[in-house]
Amino acid sequence: MRIGLIAGPWITVPPITYGGTERVVDSLARGLVAAGHEVVLAAPADSECPVPRAPGMRDAEPAELGFTLSELSHVVRAYRGMGGVNLIHDHTLAGPLYGSRLVAAPVVTTIHSLLTPPAIDIYRAAAETVSIVAISRDQVSRVPELPVARIIHHGMDLSVVPEGSGKGGYACFVGRMSPDKGVAEAIAIAREAGIPLKIAVKMRAPDEKRYFEEVIQPLLGSNEELIGEISDADKYALMGEASVFLNPIRWAEPFGLVMIEALATGTPVVGTPVGAAPEIISDGVTGYLGSVDELAGLARSATALDRKACRTAVERNFSAARMVADHISLYEQILGKTLPSGSV
Repeated sequence: MRIGLIAGPWITVPPITYGGTERVVDSLARGLVAAGHEVVLAAPADSECPVPRAPGMRDAEPAELGFTLSELSHVVRAYRGMGGVNLIHDHTLAGPLYGSRLVAAPVVTTIHSLLTPPAIDIYRAAAETVSIVAISRDQVSRVPELPVARIIHHGMDLSVVPEGSGKGGYACFVGRMSPDKGVAEAIAIAREAGIPLKIAVKMRAPDEKRYFEEVIQPLLGSNEELIGEISDADKYALMGEASVFLNPIRWAEPFGLVMIEALATGTPVVGTPVGAAPEIISDGVTGYLGSVDELAGLARSATALDRKACRTAVERNFSAARMVADHISLYEQILGKTLPSGSV
């Protein structure tokens, strides 16, 4: 197959630091090529994913993250560069509504975000012409009437993730500086558990900076170390030496890639049972899920869990190879039913 992949305009593929969706697109692109398929990637021009690129793309525009005009102009250029593909997998929000009505090749899109009412309106309209992929059962359960072609959990390349010893004597938190991610809760949990906490966060957007200055900075004390935004290699080292990873999220996160990253390093995860967390964490094996009030005690208990079991769970359930195989199966199904020899 010759597959067109479209990522968003704001973050490179793969991302240098923050960027879960872009990390997934990178793994998918590499995995499809490794499996013998051709890939054309429409992503920011300064991306480093080693696959053929759609022409005419611009460099990443992180300062315009979320801007409608930025995404739409990117999408227009992306679909112009999709000549000769059998199928397009569009990971943007606006792209499927635009492109599926212009091209002959079937279009697939993945719902990477929370299904808010405005997002539901968009995906319902897209479903008229596009095959939709969800990333968790929890995500689908919130809008059961939305037609979903397949649920495909994210996966990651474990070859780039070293196993850590967990002997650093600290807990860690990695995420955005946002109340939804549970930064304040992680600070309280670690203090109650009597475990030092290292915090690695994305803090670029104005609302992230404001939340830090108004809420988190006054909370920081001798038990906490604020690291900031770090590279993948530094992130995996931080996670791997932690005795426990804290993930007390306060929203129905559709997947939570950071949890499988922590597990891949061998570090158990302790968090709240919301969103897709119960689909990722095996309670009592790879971590614990509970209410915020329970998490300090569970964090202490998690330090005794088998770290090898955490790594093995990712190898079995959340590898890039499994994710790629699931996508290939879906693509073949769609092409077999709709456009066996189709192209743009």
